[in-house]
Amino acid sequence: MSLVRLNIKGISYSQTQSGAYALVLSEVEGNRTLPIVIGAFEAQSIAIALEKEIKPPRPLTHDLFKSFADRFHIIIKQVIIHKLVDGVFYSSLICERDNIEEIIDTRTSDAIALATRFNAPIFTYENILDKAGIYLKIKDELSPEKEDKTIENLIEKPKKEATYSKDTLKQLNEKLEQAVLNEDYELAAKIRDEINKRTSK
Repeated sequence: MSLVRLNIKGISYSQTQSGAYALVLSEVEGNRTLPIVIGAFEAQSIAIALEKEIKPPRPLTHDLFKSFADRFHIIIKQVIIHKLVDGVFYSSLICERDNIEEIIDTRTSDAIALATRFNAPIFTYENILDKAGIYLKIKDELSPEKEDKTIENLIEKPKKEATYSKDTLKQLNEKLEQAVLNEDYELAAKIRDEINKRTSK
């Protein structure tokens, strides 16, 4: 199976889980995005790592791990999101010390938080993107002026949760397209799951 490289596109408040956030990853050479639900702490940790000018007064857990790894000459070479089971993504850290490579199992949210600190590339497999990815139209790519990675722009405010039980499949597909146009990928993931639930019966 071929690996696909991903970049962090942004973080938005989750409409499906209270107190959670959606981390949106986009493929480097393609138009698909991968929304992953993560906790508030991990969302904040990732946002702080991306915002280079903000430094917490005391080290966060992921900062501590980075300091520990640096002290003992351990590097994270890459992160691989290698499995998706019942909506849960599984990841691995590919680490190296003294030219010896080790693979460490980790939560995806922690893996991404560490990847941002080690400048490590993030990958997933093609079949995972086929299963959980959402297509992004070329014209909707982020323009340079919209790529301001401040915490305020990375973490959006909560939105009212919507239900789709009364919508037809045609309406759901229209709402899915609109959500992608609005770059609301966590909402698009929820609509996609509703469509898949109906069509798989």
